[in-house]
Amino acid sequence: MRPAAGMRPRLRVPAWVLALVVVAGSAAAAAPSGPAAGARLATAGTVRKADRPVLVRPGRPAPTRLPQAGASGASIAGCSLFPPDNPWRRVISAAPLNPRSAAWVASIGGSRFLHPDFGSDPSYGIPYSVVPAGQPKVPVSFTDYGDESDPGPYPIPSAARIEAGGDAHVLVASGDCHLYELYGAARSGSGWTAASGAVFDLRSNALRPAGWTSADAAGLPILPGLVRRDEVLAGHIDHALRFTVATTQRGYINPATHQAGSTTDPNVPPMGARFRLKASFDLSRYTGASRVILQALKTYGMFVADNGSNWFLSGSTDSGWNDADLEQLKNVPGSAFEAVDTGPVHS
Repeated sequence: MRPAAGMRPRLRVPAWVLALVVVAGSAAAAAPSGPAAGARLATAGTVRKADRPVLVRPGRPAPTRLPQAGASGASIAGCSLFPPDNPWRRVISAAPLNPRSAAWVASIGGSRFLHPDFGSDPSYGIPYSVVPAGQPKVPVSFTDYGDESDPGPYPIPSAARIEAGGDAHVLVASGDCHLYELYGAARSGSGWTAASGAVFDLRSNALRPAGWTSADAAGLPILPGLVRRDEVLAGHIDHALRFTVATTQRGYINPATHQAGSTTDPNVPPMGARFRLKASFDLSRYTGASRVILQALKTYGMFVADNGSNWFLSGSTDSGWNDADLEQLKNVPGSAFEAVDTGPVHS
């Protein structure tokens, strides 16, 4: 969820293949909040869809056996997922601790547990589409935050899936090596309307202008932070992930560019705060998808990207997820995480 500056309520009520559009959710797929000039405030009592338990259906296959991690870099739509020195791809396993680490973990809940905000149920997770470089662009009109949105047109196919629930994100990775992301999206004639939108060049480390939102509360791109099934099946995730917390500080740490906080308390994490799973956390009893995800959280960590339920980890919508594997993540306590020092807090 992502409410906002100006008290914007945001209820959580989630290589291109020839010339075909690949819509996330298919097993073959290689497969942000609305903003305001000020902070977006989380709506009290908002509960994300994934507060409901992920069901493990009788007869589901045993946890997936995955290949060993490889050395290839992160990619999407046939393009590198940002340059190798981009913050999303920075290895933080040896990064120094943030002085506020213990306080930030306590504010989120050391006795709470990690929760996958995705699963085989299509109402969970955030879907995305992959389109070729020549995908026709269509008009996009912004209803709320046009002054902080990148103008259209965007190459969004008419069949693009919209995230279930109030956030209604639409994410597109294009073969032209750009990400096109909408928040509060709806089809409108031959194009789309949205509350806000952002375009990210995958070949660049450029950030959003300071103070600007994106399709996400933190001003970050969404798609790079999703747990994607194609990466899990490859046995390794080579980038940071994205998660939500209920209460954030009025500030942000780059690469985030927008704050959505409800407090000035420095013992509460700001947008863009980066957490990692402690090196001492034993992964030997974890298998399949959960093992791959947890290793990524040790190596690359995860960014606070939005206001929502505590420790909710974002992933792509995909009916192929093995819920038995993902269920293991719910055994990881918040106390197993620590915040790293990645820069100053901007207000």
